[in-house]
Amino acid sequence: MITPDLESGVKVWHLVKNHEHGDQKEGDRGSKMVSEIYLTRLLATKGTLQKFVDDLFETIFSTAHRGSALPLAIKYMFDFLDEQADKHSIHDPHVRHTWKSNCLPLRFWVNVIKNPQFVFDIHKSSITDACLSVVAQTFMDSCSTSEHRLGKDSPSNKLLYAKDIPSYKSWVERYYSDINKMPAISDQDMNAYLAEQSRMHMNEFNTMSSLSEIYSYVGKYSEEIVAALEQDDAARKQRLAFKLEQVVTFMSMDS
Repeated sequence: MITPDLESGVKVWHLVKNHEHGDQKEGDRGSKMVSEIYLTRLLATKGTLQKFVDDLFETIFSTAHRGSALPLAIKYMFDFLDEQADKHSIHDPHVRHTWKSNCLPLRFWVNVIKNPQFVFDIHKSSITDACLSVVAQTFMDSCSTSEHRLGKDSPSNKLLYAKDIPSYKSWVERYYSDINKMPAISDQDMNAYLAEQSRMHMNEFNTMSSLSEIYSYVGKYSEEIVAALEQDDAARKQRLAFKLEQVVTFMSMDS
């Protein structure tokens, strides 16, 4: 392609790599040199950030890191998942591991890692975004139960933390095991905890907006939820199915 140029009058643009029309060996040598320089800088950057990545993963996958106690809600939720697995005769540890990973690390923490601007008042540049995507991908691989298979054609961001992922995986497994060994949280303690959290943050959230978001799911699956409530002993005692039907009826009239 040719375009006007102030000095020479015309300027040539290559629509394909030069070595495709020139010396193939010369092009390969140049590409290899660029790749080696890129990899060296990539490893140097990784070494600089390694301690911070390790500290982040250690903090997330620890039940009592630096004096911070594990939130009761996490223990209660993980116990619920174990109870459901027992109830449905699911004894494969990989299934339980995947459930727990999907409901907390992969649903919450990955989003925070990739989008720190959700938590902090900061600007995330494109370079920072690319770096955080590598950390987030490493985090997701650490939560996986499948074998981490890599080859010469694997992307550099996968190869970068290949040697660290087995250690990170052991942290995740230990984290789930430690939570499982903790004393169970009673329904009364959980209700008291939720009431206290509601009191502490009562002015920070729009309750009606939250209820509206929840109802968007309830309205969509109302029949399934009512059927499940009718089969649950505790729900029947509190007549939750009947109360939910009243809410659905009222909302349909209001709309």
